[in-house]
Amino acid sequence: MLLRSYTKEIFRPQCNPSFQSLHCIAHLDQDITEALPYLNATLGGFEYLKEPPAVTFRVHGKIITVHPREIAVNALKDEEEADKIIEWLKREINDAWEKRDQIKPKYEGLPKPKLLEILKLLPKTNCRECGQPTCMVFASLVCQGAKSGHDCPPMDEVKRKKLREYMTQFQLDQ
Repeated sequence: MLLRSYTKEIFRPQCNPSFQSLHCIAHLDQDITEALPYLNATLGGFEYLKEPPAVTFRVHGKIITVHPREIAVNALKDEEEADKIIEWLKREINDAWEKRDQIKPKYEGLPKPKLLEILKLLPKTNCRECGQPTCMVFASLVCQGAKSGHDCPPMDEVKRKKLREYMTQFQLDQ
């Protein structure tokens, strides 16, 4: 077993203390650097950084980043949810480490959507019906998975379908 123990820190974001959601950082008592590429391979990390080493996952509306000595999780409803996620990751880390001889390590994240490809599909009217100041801003939110074609009222169904198909390959379609 690689990861045996950690200490947990639960807090509200300092940038906006009125947020209802909580954040959690699990400070790991063991260094798991060598397990990160195996964890990335088994769980399909959204982003993988070599220096400093880290892998980020987007799971159920949360961003989870695993570093060599800590795990950071955002948008938690309570401490119980934090415990479930951290314990699940602990099991996944140890499982990936124990089966590393059967896993091909992965040193890169998922491919990312291209902003201009998304912009090509938008009506480019800057109408603001989506709530954004420009189509470029809207496209950047689609790129991040925060918006979809359904959030653009003037977009026709053919282009909406093309956008959905394009975004599906990045596992970001909503």
